[in-house]
Order: sequence, then C-alpha cells, then structure tokens
Amino acid sequence: MRLVVFSSKTCWKSSASPSGYATDGGFPAQMGALSELFDATTLVLPCAPGGSRPGETVLTGSNLTVTPLRPLPGSGWRRKTSFPWWTIRSLSVIRREFQRADAVHAPIPGDVGTIGMLLALAARKPLLVRYCNNWFVTRTLAQRFWKWAMVRTAGGRNVMFATGGADEAPSARNPEVRWIFATSLHEREIAASARPRDHLPGAHPRLILVGRQESGKGTDILIESLPEIARRFPGVTLDVLGAGSALSGFERLASDAGVRDRVKFWGNVDRSTVVRLLQAADLFCFPTASEGFPKVVVEALACGLPVLTTRVSVLPRLLSRGAGIVLDELSTATLADGVRRCLSDEAAYRAMSARAIEISRDYSLERWKKTLEGSLSAAWGPLRSEPRSGFEGEPGPPRATGPDSVGNGSAIRQTGTLL
Repeated sequence: MRLVVFSSKTCWKSSASPSGYATDGGFPAQMGALSELFDATTLVLPCAPGGSRPGETVLTGSNLTVTPLRPLPGSGWRRKTSFPWWTIRSLSVIRREFQRADAVHAPIPGDVGTIGMLLALAARKPLLVRYCNNWFVTRTLAQRFWKWAMVRTAGGRNVMFATGGADEAPSARNPEVRWIFATSLHEREIAASARPRDHLPGAHPRLILVGRQESGKGTDILIESLPEIARRFPGVTLDVLGAGSALSGFERLASDAGVRDRVKFWGNVDRSTVVRLLQAADLFCFPTASEGFPKVVVEALACGLPVLTTRVSVLPRLLSRGAGIVLDELSTATLADGVRRCLSDEAAYRAMSARAIEISRDYSLERWKKTLEGSLSAAWGPLRSEPRSGFEGEPGPPRATGPDSVGNGSAIRQTGTLL
C-alpha cells in the first residue's frame, strides 16, 4: 500500500538527509515510524527556501520520499487571502500525489492537511486523520469544522484520532473517534535518556522550558516569577529552548524583570542538545494554557525530570502517578510556590524522578506505531505486501505497554459530551 501524507509542516532542503529534506520537532520521527507500516510513503509538504538550519532533523524512513510544495503564504489575513491562489498553483502536484496513493494521512490543524482530508473524503479513499491540538478547546470556525468533519465521517475506512487522552471518548456522538498519544522517542532512546535525580539541587536549581515561544505557552509568567523564586533559591537559572514569534518579547521581559542574567535563550537547537540540557536540569516547567499531547513532556519524563505544569488537556493524566505537580491555577505566585514544593522535599523529589522515567516507557514510538497499525489494518486490510515487524535495524516485534485508556481508543469508556 502506498501512503501519501499531506501536511502543513514546513520542510527545507538538506544535504545530510537521505530524502533530501529536513524539518524540526517530532514530525520526522513519527513519519519514519509510520513509513514502516507501508510499502511506500510520500510526504507532501511546503518547502521553505534555503538549506540546512539549526535544530533540524532529517526526514527519512522506509521507502520514504518527499514531494515539495511552494512555501505557504505568510500568516493572518495575508495567509487567508493568498491561500486560494497558492492552492491553485499547487493543485497539479497535490492531485498527482493523491492519485498515485492508495491511502491518505492528513494531520490537522493545517491548510495542506485539510486539502488532503477533503480530497480523500470526496474520493472515498482510505483516510487517517490525526487532530493534533487540544480537542477540548474550540476557538475558531476552522477548529469547529475539523472536529465536525471527523465526528461526522469516522468509521469504516476513515480512521480518526484525537491527540490527547481522557476518561471519556473524544466524542459521545461517534465512538469511532479515538484517542492517541504523541511521542518522538524510541524505546532505546527512552532507556538511554534516563537520569534519576538522587538529591535536591539546593540553592542553585536549574529550571528548563522547551517549546514554541508563543503567547499562551507560559514563558512570560515563568520569567516574571523568577524574582520570587530567587528569594527561596538565590542561584536559580532558567534555560528556554525553542524559537517563535514571541521570543524577542520574552527576552525584553527578562531584562525588564531584572532576571536577564538568570535566563539563557537557546533558540532552536538539535535533538542531542535538547536531551543534554534536559538531563542537566533539575525541574521542567511547562505552564501552558492549551495543548494536545505535548511530546516534550514525555522527553522530559524520559530524562528523569520532575514536571511542573498546568491542568490542561492530558497533562494531569500524564502526571497522575506522581511525576510532578499540576497547578490548579496559573500565576507568578502559584508557579513560584510550585517550584518550591517540587524542590523542597528530597524523598518526594527522588520519587517524582523515578516515576517520571517509569511513565515515559509507556509512550514510545514502538507503541505509537503499534496503536496505528492495529486500527489501520482493521479498517484497510494488509498495509504492506510483505509485512515485517519492528523498525529498520531493530529485530523483533514492537512492545505494547502502558495504559490503554490513552493509547488505544477501543478501551476508552464511551461517555461524556463534546460536540
């Protein structure tokens, strides 16, 4: 079976990549894992001009190729007004790859993923959709449409997943919409990343935050809380990893708050640097306002790092076994108090670290791939002409472990209402 993936994830040319292209984040790892299920996989992605960039990850997999599209137009109103013209100019490439494929994967939100989803529904071609934002928050007309379309069409050869997890199913109207977690870590990477914390950092804790630097991610509140944290921990420092439109504003905020010397802004860095800094840190702070299933929290847990976060989406579920502290409300005062609570009791701190490593093992790429394989095979039949198990270079079948309530929608209690 030939799979085509239509995604708005921007790629760029890379001489280091077997496919000729690279991007950032967890997308490459997930596409590499997904490609192992099919005879051939084609990624249809907008391609930005220029070559290699800091923090890039190559796009590669089992018989995986990349078909570049024109760069997407700007953002905001410019994006809305220019996208129809972009679609017309890109339609011949999109149509060609759609016709060549036997099945379609459309990660959404995203303009390109939406095109792929609509084409597959219109042609009644096997379709996999993953909704990668917070399913329980609907702010825009587009979000309402995506969720309506998923609930309306899920079932048969339309396999629909919401990224996240809860006791109730994503939709009471259609139980065929199921939960799935997100990850970018192989089992071997989880094992290699583990560094149990055996003692408290004392007066010099090293805090870390990783993610897109945008409003709503809580970086500003964490920076503003540092003066109060410093009264309890005089040597506290903060590493901020990731780029985004709000980064320069956060840098100015750190200066205005008088903590610029305590905060290091790294921008985009490669995967090995992320792991190294997570392993060197004492507490992962993630005071976000909205998430789907944040892969970076799993990465922090894998490094044995206790997590301080907010009661958003799947985060309370991830920490329910005691791998950190979930704040009921977010302010500079509650954030500073959360840091104090995490770093004041050595026995509790050791226990949080040990549980973090234990929890991370439930969220490997092997298990993510196995979850998809089960649902897709049941809906579509054989995915490969010559089925094989494991990832390339890894013998044996992938191990399925952990709580089915997050990774396997078939075991979720079908209650609750959303749409």
